[in-house]
Amino acid sequence: MNVKRGSSTFLKVIIFLVGIAVLTLCIFWMPMLTIKDVKAHSGGDYSLYPLLVCAYGICITFSFTLYQVYKLLTYIERNNAFSELSLKSLKVIKKCAFTAIFFIVLMIICLKVISKITGDDPAGPISLSLMGILATSIFAAIVDVLQKPLNNIPDIKLKK
Repeated sequence: MNVKRGSSTFLKVIIFLVGIAVLTLCIFWMPMLTIKDVKAHSGGDYSLYPLLVCAYGICITFSFTLYQVYKLLTYIERNNAFSELSLKSLKVIKKCAFTAIFFIVLMIICLKVISKITGDDPAGPISLSLMGILATSIFAAIVDVLQKPLNNIPDIKLKK
């Protein structure tokens, strides 16, 4: 599989920039919002912490997925697209997608519990979470479709 070096380099740069954005989100933006919320609710409201744990879980999973995609692009660049290493990367990417779905479902459950306690309407955040589940499911299905031809290659089956 011969991919032009410029396009794979462009994709690697995009992955790197998205990784920096996720790192910035985790290090600067989420703690700043948490501090603002704690100052606004000085009565010891701890309802934000489960949502924060879920958000960090999604960010860590997404970062690990970006790393695996970067590795997969490196394999493709080296003409190892149909190797056992690329199959392993695709499997890890699919597991990361299901882990992200787990964290999103956990976040929906936390939102429902918090809304029962506070009386707020969680329809907006829950609908956004459901859209995230849909997008992640589509991504997992695409990875599964890419993984199927690699499973049928005899060289890879013999090494299992």
